[in-house]
Amino acid sequence: MKLKSTPGYKVIIQWLSAKEYKPFTYQEEAWQHIIDGRSGLVNAPTGTGKTFSVFLGSLIQFINLHPGNYKTKSKNGLQLIWVTPLRALAKDIGRAMEEVIADLGMQWKVGIRNGDTSMAERQKQKRQMPEVLIITPESLHLLLGQKHHPEVFQTLKLFTVDEWHELIGSKRGVQVELALSRIIGCINAKNTPTAIWGISATIGNLSQAMEVLLFPLRLTGKNEENGVIVRAKLSKKIEIESILPDEIEKYPWAGHLGIKLADKVLPILNQSKTTLIFINTRGMSEMWYQTLLHIAPDLAGTIALHHGSIESELRTWVEEALHEGKLKAVVCTASLDLGVDFRPVETVIQVGSPKGVARFLQRAGRSGHSPDAVSKIYFLPTHSLELIEAAALKSAVEEQFIESREPLLLCYDVLVQYLCTLAVSDGFIPDIIWEEVKSTHCFSEITEEEWQEMLYFITVGGNALQQYDEYKKVEVIDGLYKITGRRIAMRHRLHIGTIVSDAMLKVKFLAGGYVGIIEESFISRLEPGDSFTLAGRQLELVMIKDMTVIVKKSNVKKSIVPSWMGGRLPLSASLGKVLREQFDIAGTSLEAPNHKMKVAIEITVLKPLLQLQATLSQVPKAAELLIEQIETRDGFHLFVYPFEGRLVHEAMAAVLAYRISKITPITFSIAMNDYGFELLSDQPIPVDDSNAYELFSLDNLMEDIQRSVNATEMAKRKFRDIAVIGGLIFQGYPGEHKKTRHLQASAGLLFNVFNEYDPNNVLIRQAFQEVFDQQMEEVRLREMLQRIQHSRIIITYPQRLTPFCFPIKVDSMRENLTSEKLADRVKRMQNQLNSL
Repeated sequence: MKLKSTPGYKVIIQWLSAKEYKPFTYQEEAWQHIIDGRSGLVNAPTGTGKTFSVFLGSLIQFINLHPGNYKTKSKNGLQLIWVTPLRALAKDIGRAMEEVIADLGMQWKVGIRNGDTSMAERQKQKRQMPEVLIITPESLHLLLGQKHHPEVFQTLKLFTVDEWHELIGSKRGVQVELALSRIIGCINAKNTPTAIWGISATIGNLSQAMEVLLFPLRLTGKNEENGVIVRAKLSKKIEIESILPDEIEKYPWAGHLGIKLADKVLPILNQSKTTLIFINTRGMSEMWYQTLLHIAPDLAGTIALHHGSIESELRTWVEEALHEGKLKAVVCTASLDLGVDFRPVETVIQVGSPKGVARFLQRAGRSGHSPDAVSKIYFLPTHSLELIEAAALKSAVEEQFIESREPLLLCYDVLVQYLCTLAVSDGFIPDIIWEEVKSTHCFSEITEEEWQEMLYFITVGGNALQQYDEYKKVEVIDGLYKITGRRIAMRHRLHIGTIVSDAMLKVKFLAGGYVGIIEESFISRLEPGDSFTLAGRQLELVMIKDMTVIVKKSNVKKSIVPSWMGGRLPLSASLGKVLREQFDIAGTSLEAPNHKMKVAIEITVLKPLLQLQATLSQVPKAAELLIEQIETRDGFHLFVYPFEGRLVHEAMAAVLAYRISKITPITFSIAMNDYGFELLSDQPIPVDDSNAYELFSLDNLMEDIQRSVNATEMAKRKFRDIAVIGGLIFQGYPGEHKKTRHLQASAGLLFNVFNEYDPNNVLIRQAFQEVFDQQMEEVRLREMLQRIQHSRIIITYPQRLTPFCFPIKVDSMRENLTSEKLADRVKRMQNQLNSL
């Protein structure tokens, strides 16, 4: 059926014309595939109508099926499921959809289902499903936990996953895969055709991303390889400009420079209608908000703060105010990264390196949120050397050199939770669910033996826990696996969708009023009377009661800025590669001033620092590995610069320390940042030209990792998350959550029991695998060592600390000093080095 001859297309074109819009070619291409019943992935830049490329296709399909009564036909059942990774996106997408439906005079209803949805609204949806359901992955699993859930999906025509690039490669992505396999299994029984569509910004492995999403289509007998990638051939113009410090510190250190450049942000705010200021951590966003208000009091009332720990009402107010153009600036974190359509935003400022090209592009796309508008983003460094990352980002964006997101495999903890979710609804028959689970990419390689172990685990508790009734959750009744115990069922429903994050406590005023949430690990360090900042307010801790932090307003001038876990993102492999290329250009420009290479402004500005580095040691080329051996009064330092990110460096430092200790008995302390790592000892370190390549060899890598790192201890920590997701540890009823240390103790005990009585248990194996894959990035470590074997290793012996090693040295001092003392100590060190 040709799209342009269909009644649905004519209706939509008429509506677009009335709005003075014209569809893009890629949107029409997607609509054609949707009415043909095909599945696929839409790839388009932010602000070019990705949502309409699928949603309007769904409307066209419906109008084509009901050309005579599409305006009056109501209570049609669920037609479109729209999975979104963030709650913040739901309201915006829902608003856009409702506007179209109202303009067309259709009777479709749009429902939102996430953690903020009221019980009354959920009950209403249960009685009569809306035609469109915008839902998070967690809430989708809650839907599967309802009785008679297969009936909900019988009318479904289209399953859409928005921002798929954000979900793939995470356990929430695995939740989507499993939910999709169940929905297709339910629909397949009635043979109702359903298409799957993903919407994604550009990632390095776009074809694989589509393949993972469409994998469950094999249940329908369709070949998922028939999926189509619809690309928007639109070149979105992005302007990147660095905010340059007046003076380049020759001895830079991480984190202190950014806030000093706050005054340089004010002219940018003044010349733009609305600006988003992206900060990598929630703690620093609080600090930036306070600093901007302090240096520009006239911003009061026109500047706001937005991050994931601020209560939802305030976040919603900020989003609405952005839409209406009432705000001059919003200081935010990743909470505003994704597809919320804020058209008034003209400019974005990125404070500190985003550590990845895709993340930088995503944030740039928040500005100029329409196809013909220019996305303007400023890069503000938090230390001098980050200017090289700015040059690398510019180069990577120009070359469209973007990270891949590798899909996860065999997440048994998510599978255990999912099987209990099915058992708590109508129960399941293993043979049917086995076929569905095998149809997902994540579990396509699961063996019959592992499957039987899963069933044995949820019914009996496995070999290790069969003596404890608490772990005998699922009963087998005439071949049907079902949770019948009311207490177990209730506990599991509270647990559905749990993908572990750090334990959070609510923050409320003594007089009433919700402020937001904060991590237990931070608040447990404070005493009553201490002041801290949250949601841009100065608060004084009164007490902690019933998992709630009670506070009152504080008038202190200086308060503690909260720290949240996971703030320090590691450098991505793609950005690392381009960064090494930029150092290559920088080194060449110093050695051959008359070269014809294009040198970024950031490298030119950094020339004094790079010149000093070259004088004291060397600026490494892309095909070189620099090692510096320096002796100070602290001891003997070995600095290595692979530029591969802190996780890889942490693992490599441990392996190198172990390999050196085999040459001679020696102990080390280790420090690292995204550019390199340090081994510090009280005796000379035996690394030279004769053994360097051998020390960075791939031989026996796995064995050396296991010997050098306490993998068992790391796996034990990782097992806590797996045990919580898999339902082995109950986090408590609302209002009485277990403390983190209690969870850790329970997980540690279970880990020891499994290790002793069931060492081959799949959850134990998963814990070790996640340590190697995620915490150590073992694959990337291998690739790095392979690169080093084909590179030139240069060993220098500087007489003092160099600009490259200085930030690593400062990082090694952080744990022992407060921020103020660290700043004083660093200043003394800088003065001393500059005077030499």
